[in-house]
Amino acid sequence: MGWDAEGQLKPAGDPAWRTQPSLDFATLCPFSPHAANEDVIAAECFSHAAAVDPAIGRFHRAYVGHAEEGQYRERGSSGGMAGWVAEELLRRGLVDGVAHVAPVDPAEGALFRYRISRNVDALRSGAKSRYYPIELSAILREILAIPGRYAVVGIPCFIKAVHLARRQHPLLRERIVHTLGLVCGHMKSRHMVESFAWQMQTRIEDVQAVDFRVKDATRPANWYRAKLTHRDGATRAQDWWHLVDGDWGSGFFQNRACDWCDDVVAETADISFGDAWVEPYSSDGRGTNVVVVRSRAMLDLIEQGCAEGRVTLKPVDAAFVVETQAAGFRQRREGLAYRLSWRHGAIRPLKRVTPGHDLPIRRKLIYRGRHAIARGSVALFRAARRLRRPALFIGGGRAMLTVYQALTYSRGRLGRLFDWLGPAAR
Repeated sequence: MGWDAEGQLKPAGDPAWRTQPSLDFATLCPFSPHAANEDVIAAECFSHAAAVDPAIGRFHRAYVGHAEEGQYRERGSSGGMAGWVAEELLRRGLVDGVAHVAPVDPAEGALFRYRISRNVDALRSGAKSRYYPIELSAILREILAIPGRYAVVGIPCFIKAVHLARRQHPLLRERIVHTLGLVCGHMKSRHMVESFAWQMQTRIEDVQAVDFRVKDATRPANWYRAKLTHRDGATRAQDWWHLVDGDWGSGFFQNRACDWCDDVVAETADISFGDAWVEPYSSDGRGTNVVVVRSRAMLDLIEQGCAEGRVTLKPVDAAFVVETQAAGFRQRREGLAYRLSWRHGAIRPLKRVTPGHDLPIRRKLIYRGRHAIARGSVALFRAARRLRRPALFIGGGRAMLTVYQALTYSRGRLGRLFDWLGPAAR
């Protein structure tokens, strides 16, 4: 895998893999029409799950809450439940290593990479969210080379890819015994960090580390604040809403593949974790998780943690989980159906969503605008970098964002116009 011009990781080997693909290879890619979809994989892995929901898939139980003991909640971006479960697997000897994303020295050519932690101290250094491109090849090679039982933490398409690899490789099937999923909006380009650096009046060459979500218990959890740490130890920080690319839903620097994803909550993972983006939880700066449990082993682990008072979780239904990720589900159900309808005469991804374009005008314009920003932000960034004029990206990005937000929010002249036109336009 290597970096492409868009700041994403792409295959960089012999081009024959694309021009002369084998069926075995085609069934490994989570976006391939030849690969088993999430419903098939979940039916194989969680056949005894108590419930099946069209939005969140198969599951035993769902919860909202946080880790109570230790500093899991303080260290994590959200309620600390992903860290608590991963450490519990290590502490109980249920796994010998946990594959997760952790910071690395920029001299390695990236800010974050997957690694396998084999003790609690190493695992803790990987806490928090990482909105940065990463890939699995190195840790899969390590799992194949070193006997043991492993857990893998990842976003939906990564967990699906692990299952597809396990289907073909008996050793991976034997050694990867647990999967921990993370609710995902979309994958960002590495250019976003450089854009943040521009807007905080610093050079990307001087950035040693980045914290995408600085935690502050006195502020609402959804008030994201990014912090850059320089090589000399100095720091710069800024709230996301002051950054041109800080409106997550607008799609700045989104990976192209994310336009064709229909899995929000990692439906193929043994257990999934996300932020509880509903009140009163979204205003609690300490962070709160929504948790979806699919495997019996994970259910036993969670129930014991609740009984011992080590975690505080309240059972919720599937509708609550969907509500916490409402924007993500609109993008990957309604929005995906509309995007699939655009691809006439081209290869159309095979998804669980039926193509359709029967939407109000405003919704269509929002999805068109988001798609345009995802593509346009990368082109604008590359031009600004080539010309050494960050202001070109910042100014152009602000213009794109202004139009998008005028469509999205019911305020201003454009919002009032759609309201006046009635339901067919809204």
